[in-house]
Amino acid sequence: MSARPATARSSPPPALETGAEHVGVRLRQLREQAGISLSELARRAGVGKATLSGLENGTRNPTLDTLWSVTAALGVPITAILAGAQAGTVRGTAVEATLLQVFDDDAVTYELYRMVVPPGTTQSSPAHHTGVTEHITVFDGVLRAGPADAPLTAHPGDHISWPSDVPHLYEAIGDTPVHASLLIRYPQPPTPR
Repeated sequence: MSARPATARSSPPPALETGAEHVGVRLRQLREQAGISLSELARRAGVGKATLSGLENGTRNPTLDTLWSVTAALGVPITAILAGAQAGTVRGTAVEATLLQVFDDDAVTYELYRMVVPPGTTQSSPAHHTGVTEHITVFDGVLRAGPADAPLTAHPGDHISWPSDVPHLYEAIGDTPVHASLLIRYPQPPTPR
């Protein structure tokens, strides 16, 4: 879930209404635990060093695209970086996702979200780390989602899933907002050799 406008919008909205300062503290902790410099994380995530510095210092409110890129580069679920944040809802250009529950099962973390996708925009997400999968059940509206090069379509009552370690997208088809559940499954990334 990251943002790329399909409309003439100038820039993606901030992912969080409140709690951005907590994200910076947590980002620095995770980066330091991984033994990665700010420059190296910026390179791996494809995000500007000044952007990451601003996030860590609490002077920037991240976009959802930035959060996904950084957590993918660190090999952690997005909730690892949002720990302590006051907001349970993150926003992208075309997705609003409210975290309902985080489940840990051995070496796998699951995040369950309530998701709303309004009509008229498309949201693109960068690849997550290897082995991450997404599972969506649609309750209302028609959703096009999945790998950017082969998206799937789901109607009310349908379930779709895909490996999300590739670029992927979300888009409401028609004039009705999509209401759905999103389950993201994050296996621990392999240890580098």
